[in-house]
Amino acid sequence: MDERVDILDEQGRPTGESCLKSEAHRKGLLHPTIHVWLYTPEGRILIQQRGKNKATHPLLWDVSVAGHVAAGENIIAAAIREVNEEIGLAISEADLESLGTFKAVHKISEDFIDAELHHIYLCQLKLPLSQLTKQKSEVEDLALIPLFKFAEETWGLASVGKYVPHGPTYYKTIVKEIKKRV
Repeated sequence: MDERVDILDEQGRPTGESCLKSEAHRKGLLHPTIHVWLYTPEGRILIQQRGKNKATHPLLWDVSVAGHVAAGENIIAAAIREVNEEIGLAISEADLESLGTFKAVHKISEDFIDAELHHIYLCQLKLPLSQLTKQKSEVEDLALIPLFKFAEETWGLASVGKYVPHGPTYYKTIVKEIKKRV
């Protein structure tokens, strides 16, 4: 869906301008997104295989839930909405723990530069995987894997071609923060 997104300056502050997501991608304009990482108390992490028709990184494994923040939308509201849309899980603001932001710029092609400021959250998964409902247009598959396996596969990017290339620093932060909580 080509919704409107707010445009941010280089420091991540709103410029007061918005445009269609496709235009932001075409021009490489920085815009806000959310990443919600779900984990279990037993030390497992929920990963999502991106849909086969996604414009970026189709069929690669990625964050539990990710999405764009619509123009004028509150960041927390976007996180709650995306979790519900993508995996059918109802959460509240109290369930989200902020890890801050992470700026990422990926040049997909000459006319597609994905410049995003990810607002990153942790959320404890309290339901079994079988009770989650995938959004068919966005999510190909879901898996719960041990945190140590996820760390092995992402820290050195040993599984290049399996995961979205967020980079070792990003993945190390996620693993370390979840490890503190399990």
